[in-house]
Amino acid sequence: MIETEKIIYEKSVLIGIITQFQTEEKSKEYLDELAFLTFTAGGEVKKRFTQKLEAPHPKTFIGTGKMEEVKEYIKENKIDTAIFDDELSPAQQKNIERILKCKVIDRTYLILDIFAQRAKTSYARTQVELAQYQYLMPRLAGLWTHLERQQGGIGTRGPGERAIETDRRIVRKKITRLKRKLKAIDKQMAVQRGNRGSMIRVALVGYTNVGKSTLMNLISKSEVFAENKLFATLDTTVRKVVIRNLPFLLTDTVGFIRKLPTQLVESFKSTLDEVREADLLLHVVDISHPSFEDHIESVNKILDEIDSKDKPTVMIFNKIDAYVPEKIEEDDLITERTKNHYTLEDWKQTWMNKMRDNVLFISALEEENIEELRKKVYQAVRKIHVKRYPYNDFLYPDLDKLMEEFKDYNADAEEE
Repeated sequence: MIETEKIIYEKSVLIGIITQFQTEEKSKEYLDELAFLTFTAGGEVKKRFTQKLEAPHPKTFIGTGKMEEVKEYIKENKIDTAIFDDELSPAQQKNIERILKCKVIDRTYLILDIFAQRAKTSYARTQVELAQYQYLMPRLAGLWTHLERQQGGIGTRGPGERAIETDRRIVRKKITRLKRKLKAIDKQMAVQRGNRGSMIRVALVGYTNVGKSTLMNLISKSEVFAENKLFATLDTTVRKVVIRNLPFLLTDTVGFIRKLPTQLVESFKSTLDEVREADLLLHVVDISHPSFEDHIESVNKILDEIDSKDKPTVMIFNKIDAYVPEKIEEDDLITERTKNHYTLEDWKQTWMNKMRDNVLFISALEEENIEELRKKVYQAVRKIHVKRYPYNDFLYPDLDKLMEEFKDYNADAEEE
């Protein structure tokens, strides 16, 4: 009998705050996402701590009383890691580590750590390493003490362990070298994009874990890695797709997330260039997620930052098979109807209605409405193609009609 290797998850606690800018509901939602990030990184969440504050405590992020509560729990339950939902300043991190006497990381470095796990190619690893060094640079003074105590686990992948004996001067040199390396790779990538010819470029964008890679596999009939974890895909994948007789390039990009570290936006510049240079965006949304509207806003914010918000876009609402609205009993006269009670038909009559033909509801997992999606993508790509190459449209004024006539001709020929 072959024994399977048992996965040991790192015991972690999550810590967040409730402020005038971040309500209790929002805080819970962010901690839910942080828990999923922790699981993706290899951690097991044992407890969550939240505190109402006007603003984060400048020295310890949370108040003294709450910090003591966290400290006692960590000591009694032998917790390995304390993970904070917002980015900690170098001083805060140093103070908290001294009190809790365990590994302390924040959301930013947790995301960087997941990227370090997921990076497979030399290019992706270089991007992540640069982002990690940029994050670690102001934290060098207090960082090495906790890395000496902890061996391996969340937050210790990448340059951390190798840089224990280094100083700021050496790290600056490493950052300069990595930037130079990325610049050279960016030039190569730009040449590669230029060598793709004049085909229309379509990019899949969206929040992390919305099903972009699954959709990529369906449309392009290829095998791109897809998994129900955050940031399953890091490396950009480009496939040539032909729908009917119209070829185009389809790109699967890295997923976006709220509070995306600025270091990653900078170091993943070339990956984001795939979005910048795209002619059409397929914005994939997980409609089964309670905060999908916030996810849309987060993605649009990043698209705006990279000057890509005004590109032609088709909104694809995925995971309709998992969408379950809350129900109100007929005799319930107290409960107020909110968006949580909307059916898919109700949603279609909201702001989505203003997008007219640029909205689609599908299930990539169940392959529901995929043919409709392929038709929609074909029409959107053809529209761009006709504008760019009007001569082709002169030769074939209505390709759709021509294809239908060809089908009718074949049918008539078979009957004869």
